[in-house]
Amino acid sequence: MNKFPPVDEQMRILMRGVDFGDEQTYQSMEKELRERLHASEDSGRPLRVYCGYDPSSPDLHLGHTISMRKLRQFQDLGHDVTFLIGTFTGMVGDPSDKESARRQQTLSDALGKATSYAEQAFRVLDRDKTKIRYNHEWLSELSFADVIGLASHFTVQQFLTRENFAKRFEKNDPIWLHEFFYALMQGYDAVAQETDVQIGGTDQLFNLMAGRKLMEAHGMRPQVVLTFPILEGTDGVLRMSKSIGNAIGIDEPPGVIYTKVLNLPDPVMRNYAELVTRWEQPEIDALFADVAAGTLELRELKHRLAWEIVSIFQDDAAANQAADDARRMYEGQAPSDAPRFVLAETMNILDLLLAGGVVQSKGEARRLVEQSGVRLDGNLVESKELMLEPNGDERVIQAGKRKFLRVVPA
Repeated sequence: MNKFPPVDEQMRILMRGVDFGDEQTYQSMEKELRERLHASEDSGRPLRVYCGYDPSSPDLHLGHTISMRKLRQFQDLGHDVTFLIGTFTGMVGDPSDKESARRQQTLSDALGKATSYAEQAFRVLDRDKTKIRYNHEWLSELSFADVIGLASHFTVQQFLTRENFAKRFEKNDPIWLHEFFYALMQGYDAVAQETDVQIGGTDQLFNLMAGRKLMEAHGMRPQVVLTFPILEGTDGVLRMSKSIGNAIGIDEPPGVIYTKVLNLPDPVMRNYAELVTRWEQPEIDALFADVAAGTLELRELKHRLAWEIVSIFQDDAAANQAADDARRMYEGQAPSDAPRFVLAETMNILDLLLAGGVVQSKGEARRLVEQSGVRLDGNLVESKELMLEPNGDERVIQAGKRKFLRVVPA
């Protein structure tokens, strides 16, 4: 009995969301993937599929999960999946989306950040079916002669046609030689693993195609590449990135994830719905049609989206609690995870804000009060001289929109 679903069914699942920005490439890769799936069906051998993740920070964010969910689909269809951590490529840093060179890190730095990557990956991937590998295993073993051999398959002109390099060249900004090596290293990952399919973002297409070229040069059948749209960050403009500060980490507290989704700019809502949720396309289309028709408020859709995302990476109970906390915060009440401060004696509001960890300095506390940014039990704090006494009741301090402190008597 065939252990794989019918090829047409696999294609329907696997090609959903694929985007190359070029119809000819789409048709070519679609044809090659179908051929690979038929060959897999005939031989009974699962496809070898992978995606690489450079450990530029200790945490994975929602942007990473787009490719991870595609890996999970391959797993569920019976194929072999490798979650590759770019411990060696991470020393250089991918220049694909950068108009300036990334800061280099050591192998030790990359390995340290990679520690949490593997565990976080299992929020999406099947732990029992996932291979975790590190590309320093083979890239660190290459000789200088090997690197020259890899470089001989590419021209400088090919690299300078890339948009980010072209902009830097035009502005006479530095383009460091080691940045060219990144595509060679990522391409060699495919050779080392004898890959059938590689997943990546649309900005990765050059690097993924480099893998095809190097596989051909090594007498291998070139891998199929599947690329997917880039997820905007919480600013709604730039791609999601921890270094930029516009990321939603999958390991962040449920309430933090929920609140960040609620505060997303309206124009990126559909992109998040299509790239991050478990919703089927007809459901997504119906939801946004209801918003356009005025029968569903966009704010309500944001709540549904926030609940869905927290549920995916935490669980339903966490999503329910986060939703309840969001409602409480909207009404000026403290969320369930708000920190507690034991008030043993009468204190000035500024001293209390500092002692409770709400602000970093007394000056910051003073500015918050002066700018009408502090509330006590829902009421605006208008005086910096306000004194709080331990009178037996719990009090709630709100600073700005998101910071709360429960003040309880000793």
